[in-house]
Amino acid sequence: MSGPIVVINPNSNRAVTEGLDRALDGFRFADGPPIECLTLPEGPFGIESQVQSDQVVQPLVALVQSRPDAAAFVIACYSDPGLAACREVAKVPVFGIQESGILAAMGRGDMVGVISLSQASVVRHRAYMRRMGVSLRISWDLAVDLSVAESAGGEGAFLTLLTAGHHLIDDGADVIVLGCAGMARHRAQLQTDLGVPVIDPTQAAVAQALGAILG
Repeated sequence: MSGPIVVINPNSNRAVTEGLDRALDGFRFADGPPIECLTLPEGPFGIESQVQSDQVVQPLVALVQSRPDAAAFVIACYSDPGLAACREVAKVPVFGIQESGILAAMGRGDMVGVISLSQASVVRHRAYMRRMGVSLRISWDLAVDLSVAESAGGEGAFLTLLTAGHHLIDDGADVIVLGCAGMARHRAQLQTDLGVPVIDPTQAAVAQALGAILG
């Protein structure tokens, strides 16, 4: 048995971590690596700005360094805060959910639509996608004006995400990425209602981690 895949929610909202944990149930199987979901207590309640994204880098690095038993790490925030720094100190693979989610989406469709929390999130995501060199495959990154906590909510949040998904499809997207880890609970129903693949980026990152460990 290998060590666990450690999935780190860099915000301090435990409800988001619990949603991630439930969304990853299908990735747990007999004789497979354990999947452990952690909340970063030093993080803000939601990461919704560049300042908040930057402030969790050092606590993330410290957490990674404190877990030499891990077989892989997943940073479960769509801004991929601290990804390069954590890769520098880790002796095992480290995956960021934005990078993994976009890569997974490009394997499922031609044009990728992203549902983001806010316009500030869109600005960060676009800069990252330019660095990844994938901007031409992104049809639209659409802000829905929700907080991290609101995106993890019930029917109201779902309907907001569903409306955004229809707009993205109308604009040419044939696969959609959920641009916040808090949206994980809505993925399956969104995919059913929208009729196109909907990628939960944390699931995508854990799938890559499993491939790295088991391959």
